[in-house]
Amino acid sequence: MIYQDQPQELLYIYIIRCKDDSYYTGLTNDLVRRFEEHCKGEYPDCYTFKRRPLELAYYETIPFLQDAIDREKQLKGWSRAKKEALMKQDYHKLQLLAQCNNLSHHKYKDLK
Repeated sequence: MIYQDQPQELLYIYIIRCKDDSYYTGLTNDLVRRFEEHCKGEYPDCYTFKRRPLELAYYETIPFLQDAIDREKQLKGWSRAKKEALMKQDYHKLQLLAQCNNLSHHKYKDLK
């Protein structure tokens, strides 16, 4: 998306796999620096502090801040299965996981 009168920069959305096999999703403008901060435990209040060692499992770049914030929020709301499909680049599984399977969904209207 193009936003007029907004500076463009390179932002990173990233997912870290923690020692306890949980995931942390974040946003930064310097991926290498931020990942090193996580690994060194520079912020004791950070989710990853007590879950080291860490592995950078996935990242993507986005050029505009609002788009990056929206994407980070989206990924944080995803299920573990959806995040894992994204990290494995299994887009077919990701699409299946994104589909609504609620029986009240319009795609099941003919079954009633």
